[in-house]
Amino acid sequence: MSQKPKVLCVLNHDDAQTGLTEFFRDACELVDAGDPFTALSTVADEHYDAVYIDSAAATQLRHLVQSEQILDGMPGGVVMMSLENTITWANRRFQEWATAEDVVGMGFYAALGHPEILGPDFCPFHTALATGKASCSTLRVEDHRYYQTHAAPVFDESGSPTCLIVTVRDVSDEMLQQQKLEAIHLAGVELSNLTPEEVFHMEVGERIELLKSNIVHYIQDLLKFDVVEIRLLNQQTARLEPLLSIGIDKEAAGRPLFARPKDNGVTGFVAATGKSYMCEDTTEDPLYLQAFEGAKSSLTVPLILHDQVVGTFNVESPEPRAFVEIDLQFLEIFARDVAMALNTLELMVAQRASTAQESVEAIHGAVALPVDEILNDAVNVMEHYIGHEPEVVERLQRILRNARDIKQVIHRVGRKMAPAEVVPASANAARHAKLQGLRVLVVDDDTRVRNDAHALLDRHGCEVETAHAGGEAIFMVRNGDPGDRYDVIIADISLPDMNGYDFLVKLTELVDPVPLVLMTGFGYDPGHSIVKSRKAGLHPKAVLYKPFRLDQLVETIETISDAYRVMPQA
Repeated sequence: MSQKPKVLCVLNHDDAQTGLTEFFRDACELVDAGDPFTALSTVADEHYDAVYIDSAAATQLRHLVQSEQILDGMPGGVVMMSLENTITWANRRFQEWATAEDVVGMGFYAALGHPEILGPDFCPFHTALATGKASCSTLRVEDHRYYQTHAAPVFDESGSPTCLIVTVRDVSDEMLQQQKLEAIHLAGVELSNLTPEEVFHMEVGERIELLKSNIVHYIQDLLKFDVVEIRLLNQQTARLEPLLSIGIDKEAAGRPLFARPKDNGVTGFVAATGKSYMCEDTTEDPLYLQAFEGAKSSLTVPLILHDQVVGTFNVESPEPRAFVEIDLQFLEIFARDVAMALNTLELMVAQRASTAQESVEAIHGAVALPVDEILNDAVNVMEHYIGHEPEVVERLQRILRNARDIKQVIHRVGRKMAPAEVVPASANAARHAKLQGLRVLVVDDDTRVRNDAHALLDRHGCEVETAHAGGEAIFMVRNGDPGDRYDVIIADISLPDMNGYDFLVKLTELVDPVPLVLMTGFGYDPGHSIVKSRKAGLHPKAVLYKPFRLDQLVETIETISDAYRVMPQA
């Protein structure tokens, strides 16, 4: 007995199914596909002797075929998947990306060689079917390609899902560029990633050579540039002094250049305008000055620190039009990190600091904080000393005076040993007269912050003292000489023994008004110390957000000292 022919029916309504069954009766085995989408999936998965399509369904199918032709020519991949997560149709682009010649009937991930799912949704197909909403994910395949998928369910008239439409986009270039940007950021951090102790033991020349070697390493290995020139801008003379030169002709490397838009090449133009410049063809560019024989294109960006041009960064190539916009973006990012590293390592001037300046830095680094420790210990003893014998109290007060005298001697000798011409430009840029002689107390349990307070403010003539905690700072204030009150007190909002607001309250018992400035890291203030302190009278501009720049620190100190200098203290 022969098996009945198997006929797939694509019908638009139930009446058509009933009439067709009556007509064929027992002659055929009829299978209802439900809709054209399901029909395509069913034909791919099973064998049929014939397919019957009514007129309405045929119109839908024709539109579907026309859509398929459009989808087949799309630059991205398009896949139709059954509810069992097998591919029923794929356009030409997806087929090119797949590892198999024919992906119909395969699982989606198997067709792409079982890629790694990077998220954010690690089960996008299941999520789309379960929620009825589109879901996205990113995949990584073995040949360093990345695909972004977008899965959306298709519903029938009853609202039930019939299949999934998955669009696939190649995002390899975007992902690789993002990875390179992250690598450039990390490289910038590593350029001057030295602890204060390491920097202290390195001479200026050693710091310069370290920075040069780091720049060369990242420029060649990460950015893939072989011809590099970096010049630093002398702010007084406008001359661009060579710092680093690789692959540049000796004569060109020593060529005198100034920050002027004309007659100083691309480098002078960039330094004068602060704008990056891409020279696509050196033979046709009137600004270009030859850097090496055979140079055909160049890319030059400014070194900018705090909105000021401090130098130039130039790369060149023997190929014309060798650089594109993404190269410009990468170099500008790296140049910002180089400028910051130069600032950190005190390389913002062409000449190196003299032996005298290095000696002053060494004396300061070795003595400033230990003297503060003596002051802290002395006031602690005075606070907790029970006997109060006049002779002992006098000796303790003498220790305080002598310790402070040591720091004053260092200030005076340092200014004589390090005249202006050998001090880095960053230190001489603005001699703030208002800061001369100001007594500043810095309260923070971070040694680096206390050390930086000395390094930043001593050079402007401030008399800086530090404390580890709030209670210690209170002792310092209470045991100071009547005529030597602190002009400004700077404290972290989260001290080991109290918060910034509690510290303010305790100070009000000793000083009126309180010249307090509160510091916080990136605006983090869990105890709302700043809000409460402002209600209690904290000056509106008496807040510093770490990490702060020198100019912000100086401006805040000047503002607070001006505000309270004319007001009598209790």
